[in-house]
Amino acid sequence: MDNTNTNVTLLFMARFIRLFAFGFMSVILVLFLSETGLSDAGIGLLLSLTLAGDVVLSFWVTGVADRIGRRRMLVFGAFLMAVSGCVFAVTRNPYALTAAAIIGIISPSGNEIGPFLSIEQAALSQLIADKKRTAVFGWYNLAGSFATALGALGSGWLSRILQQSGFTAFESYRYIMTGYAIIGGILILLFIKLSVDVEVLKPSRMPEGKAKPVKTVFGLHRSRPVVIRLSALFALDAFAGGFVVQSIMAYWFHIRFGVDTGVLGSIFFGANIFAGISALLATRIADRFGLINTMVFTHIPSNVLLCLVPLMPGLGWAIALLLLRFSISQMDVPTRQSYTMAVVAPDERTAASGITNIARSIGAAASPALSGLLIASPVFFSAPFFLAGGLKIIYDISLYMLFQNVKPPEMEIGNEQNP
Repeated sequence: MDNTNTNVTLLFMARFIRLFAFGFMSVILVLFLSETGLSDAGIGLLLSLTLAGDVVLSFWVTGVADRIGRRRMLVFGAFLMAVSGCVFAVTRNPYALTAAAIIGIISPSGNEIGPFLSIEQAALSQLIADKKRTAVFGWYNLAGSFATALGALGSGWLSRILQQSGFTAFESYRYIMTGYAIIGGILILLFIKLSVDVEVLKPSRMPEGKAKPVKTVFGLHRSRPVVIRLSALFALDAFAGGFVVQSIMAYWFHIRFGVDTGVLGSIFFGANIFAGISALLATRIADRFGLINTMVFTHIPSNVLLCLVPLMPGLGWAIALLLLRFSISQMDVPTRQSYTMAVVAPDERTAASGITNIARSIGAAASPALSGLLIASPVFFSAPFFLAGGLKIIYDISLYMLFQNVKPPEMEIGNEQNP
């Protein structure tokens, strides 16, 4: 196996293991925090602070990754995962938990968080051909969704089995946090094995005839206007999604229908499996209809379904609608990632991915706190679903209006690759 295949395999393995950890922890995260004595509003604030800390961390790491080394920054991120997991496993002090959530890496949504995605996207885009990028990103997201699903299933049933064996709910959640810390250590070992080929191309290693890029602000030059517009839209999308991160949805199902952790794990196992399949199917649809069309016209129906979930009369209907929503909800993810990598210069990819993902983190940081306040009120208990779906539809329409005519190289006339 050559270095390219080895690096791609390691990056996929890291993605799978990391998203397993995020899913493993996210189902019980709000329940764990509730057991520590935090109020609903306090939990929402902690989740928002977690995402705010991710903004600062990601901004710094992605800004220095190409200079200090992508591998080093990936190892550093894995180390922070392990540290935050250890703190959550050993204390119920709200100040210590908040500090660990801000400084470390904790995922309230079960989805990607921290600097990993930006660095890995840039590395994968460098390792693979442009025409394969969307397909590879589709498989990359499928691996993540499947891992999140397994993590959610394992976490839910493990905590239930432990509680049935005599452990308190808090003790069962602590075991899960310990597992999260251990996985951080495993990721460190994987990232150490990456080769120099994942690092940014230096002038001496760039293909003959390629001029040295002129850097401007935050690693961007000619693509800065496009990245700014994309970042603003992605921030709106993430702000909307932050109202219904997986931890909050799990808590909503627990309060609304009295669902235990085992059933919650099963629900989100199915949801993430459907999400992964939808991400993979997106690559075929995008080949025919284009990246922007795929992003918009699959995302709008999924957001309508999201708004309908709290209107369902019983648990069965609510689960069915949620699963139907997830079956098309992630078609915009690999297409969004591929589109961002396509419309910027190769030497801007780490910066562009970092800035757009940071924008998403900024957008997502405020809404969990607002969601916690809404859920604490019987009148507005289900409002997060309506806010999330409605704002996401506004994002979809805006994205289509601004970018329908901005084509990536592989989607130019005749599907010919630009030289």
